[in-house]
Formats: sequence, C-alpha cells, structure tokens
Amino acid sequence: MSAAARPVRGGRRLPLSWLGVVPFFVYVGLFLLLPTVIIAAGSFATKGGNFTLSNFAGINQPYLVKAFENSLVISAASAVVGALAGALLAYAVVTGNPRGILRRSVTSASGVLAQFGGVTLAFAFIATLGTTGLVYLFLQDRGINIFPNGVWLYELSGLVLVYTYFQIPLMLIVFLPALDGIRPQWREATESLGGSTWHYWRYVAGPLLAPSFLGCTLLLFANAFSAYATAQALISQGSVVIPLAISNLLTSETGRDQPGLAKALALVMILIVIVVMMLYAVLQRRTSRWLR
Repeated sequence: MSAAARPVRGGRRLPLSWLGVVPFFVYVGLFLLLPTVIIAAGSFATKGGNFTLSNFAGINQPYLVKAFENSLVISAASAVVGALAGALLAYAVVTGNPRGILRRSVTSASGVLAQFGGVTLAFAFIATLGTTGLVYLFLQDRGINIFPNGVWLYELSGLVLVYTYFQIPLMLIVFLPALDGIRPQWREATESLGGSTWHYWRYVAGPLLAPSFLGCTLLLFANAFSAYATAQALISQGSVVIPLAISNLLTSETGRDQPGLAKALALVMILIVIVVMMLYAVLQRRTSRWLR
C-alpha cells in the first residue's frame, strides 16, 4: 500500500485555533450559564429545597406587577430617547472626517460614558441636580425652583433622565457601524434620478437603517431593564423597579426574605432579556445583508 493510500490514524483532529476561545467558553459557563441554571432551579424550590410552583404564583402580587410596569416604562422611555439622541449624534459624527480628531474623541468618550453607571453616576446627578446639588442651589439663589412638584430626581422621571445619560453614548457606539455602511453613491444616484433629500431618506437610507435602529433600541431597552446599582443609589426605599424588588426579597432584615420568589422574578427578567436579544440578533442579521 502506498503512503498516499494509508489511512490517517486518530481521525480528524481539533484545530488548534479552538484553544483561543476556550477561556471565553469557560467565562460564559461560569458567569452566565451556571448562574442561570442556579436561578432556574431555585425558582422552582422552597426554602427547604422541595419542588413548588408557588414562587411564580407570587409574582401576581400588586406591588410586583407595578414594579414590572415601572421597569418596562422606564426602560422603554430611556431606550427611545437614547436611541433618537444617539442616532442624531452618530449621524453628526459620521458626516465628518472618518479619521479626524473629532470622531475619535467622540467615540472614545462614548465608550467611557456608556460604562459610566452605578453609584458613581447616581452621585454625579445628586451632586448636580439634587436638593444640595450645585445647579439646584445656584438656581434657587436666583429664585428659580427646578423641583416645583417635588424632588423628581429621586422618582421614576429621574431614573429615566439618569438612564438616558448612558443610553445615548451606547447608541452612538452600536449604531455608528450601520451609518458607516451607507454608501455616498446611493445619495448621488438618488439625486441624479431627480430625487430630493426626503426621497433619499424615505426610500433608500431610511429602510436600510430601520432594522439596525430598531435593533439598537432593543439593546438599549435590555440595558436599562437590567440596571440595578443606579436605581438602588437614587431610590433606596421600596420596590420601584424589578431589580430593587429582587434585592429586597433577598436581603429582608425582618426575616421575611423570599429567595424563591426573588429567583422566579430573576428568571422572568432573564426570559424577557433573551427574547429582546433574539429580536436584536434577527434585526442585526437583516441589516448585515444590506450594509456590507
């Protein structure tokens, strides 16, 4: 038998390039999949470890339903406002020099500000717009009251404002590649056929950017829906949003903690985020077919 006809021993070998993604899979398994499995198992168990469905029945309590409504409203409002403002900012950036200092500065700042959240962000707004904040005291000394109906910064409207702060730079980062995919030749072709700016955005750029814009808005929704530390720092009392409700159910100081109900709420949140991210992936896949 010739050397060329000899069978290869050992079968097909796994390429060495897979070794580079092993740390990623380990990270996903330990910090994403394993906690999800623990939450899913705990949501169907009592404190004694017995199987039960009562945890999901407890979600129907009025204050938890209200917390879900608040979370959905805050996430949707901050996502829409952040998407619109971020898209306009991204368009202003993309019309400039692609290698200019302005674009590099804005994108770098957006990368930092998109991650600027939690207690630090809440303190920044309290120190600026709070009742002892710099802007509040400055305007109050001049007879201007920016809180005529109460301190709205510590209410749901304040959460929308604070969430929008990190939603806008995140929108710029994720929407900028879609704007870069728009070819200048398409606008020139529209103008050569007698079309106006309205026709270009209505029939060319708008339909192409719409899936990406909607997908990025869903990403912002998921980002706000899962935010916890900022809301905890601004609103320390009550279960205004679902993350705070979960925290209160896990850390009750009166001995009435309900870990099973908390895990059931967390599982519902995970399912909502999974659905949102699946829709985001579908829209991004559709966008990638046109903007290459």
